[in-house]
Amino acid sequence: MKVLMMLCCARLICRALLLAVILSCGSSALWAQSLAPAVQPFVDRHELAGAVLLVADKDKVLTLEAVGSASVEKEQPMKTDAMFWIASQSKPITGAAFMLLVDEGKVQLDDPVEKYLPEFRGQLLVVEQDAQHTLLKPPAHPITIREVLSHTSGLPFKSALEAPTLDIYPLSARVRSYAMTPLQFEPGAKYQYSNAGINTAARIIEVVSGQTFEDFLQERLFQPLGMHDTTFWPTEEQAARIATAYKPGPNKMGLVATTIDQLHYPLTDRTVRTPMPAGGLFSTAEDVAKFYQMLLNQGEWHGKRVLSPEAVAELTKRQTPAEIPNSYGLGFAVGNGSFGHGGAYSTNTTADLAHGIITVWLVQHAGFPGDGEKAQGEFRSNAMETFGIKSKN
Repeated sequence: MKVLMMLCCARLICRALLLAVILSCGSSALWAQSLAPAVQPFVDRHELAGAVLLVADKDKVLTLEAVGSASVEKEQPMKTDAMFWIASQSKPITGAAFMLLVDEGKVQLDDPVEKYLPEFRGQLLVVEQDAQHTLLKPPAHPITIREVLSHTSGLPFKSALEAPTLDIYPLSARVRSYAMTPLQFEPGAKYQYSNAGINTAARIIEVVSGQTFEDFLQERLFQPLGMHDTTFWPTEEQAARIATAYKPGPNKMGLVATTIDQLHYPLTDRTVRTPMPAGGLFSTAEDVAKFYQMLLNQGEWHGKRVLSPEAVAELTKRQTPAEIPNSYGLGFAVGNGSFGHGGAYSTNTTADLAHGIITVWLVQHAGFPGDGEKAQGEFRSNAMETFGIKSKN
């Protein structure tokens, strides 16, 4: 009888300890439904190499999982701290960095770009163009900061200087080349996705702050938010955690390892590679989530003010005119009660405002065989079904 009582007491103690652990972890993966099974079939069919899946609300990470391989050839499992080229997910970060200067009253969104970058004075607009001639005229107004951040300035995606990769010339040189390139339409009249516009805003940050763009990001965003794995130049240790990039194999069957064709290799090389504000950052799922959590908290992070609520509102509201189909904010894709951004190699982060849920989907794919591109949708729909209602309540 004494032995039985001791066993019962031991079980009660174990249960109490387990409950204490669960309560201390909040809505952790200890009792959260796993989202990996929704994605695993794509891995099993060799349509997806691997992915890191994160769901968070404004205060905590609800689940963080890894599925598949970081390297298929090396049989290296994907881990939750894997790093990825987040590509155009860099644009929201650049937009937020710019709004720091707006909060300080050092710049205004409707200022003309030429106020800070005189090389843009006298920039012309293409009226007619064919193989034999180009007809130019002055635009109705000089391009503004709001327009370069919302892809409505008329600047092209990139300039002729940015070859063979986008990261081998200093930001100042690239931006001068944009000023020498005629606008493709009247500022504010259309939407055209433009790395050049986002890079131009970043150059204004450098001129106004007196810092390099990378130092400004590090000091004003990455350090305050604890984004220790977000960088333009991975260290050797970080580079070892970068997931291998894949593309579809012959006849769009299977997976073939590839490289990031927009970047110069080695990725750790600071002597050749320069920061690309529109799409050059590497990061982890947890780092990206911290940035979005700050935004869902109206610009606060752990009780400290990073951005004003007004700045967050400007970033995440529609800035493109109503007659333009594309709904875009300042560095963010916006609409349908959400804001976020995707990246060239298929990464995506979305903040769903109705439920207060952030979904981070990190993969490294230049296209997918089979139905691989549907894996992200399966992840997001399962994430909302699992966590969306709970968060709203």
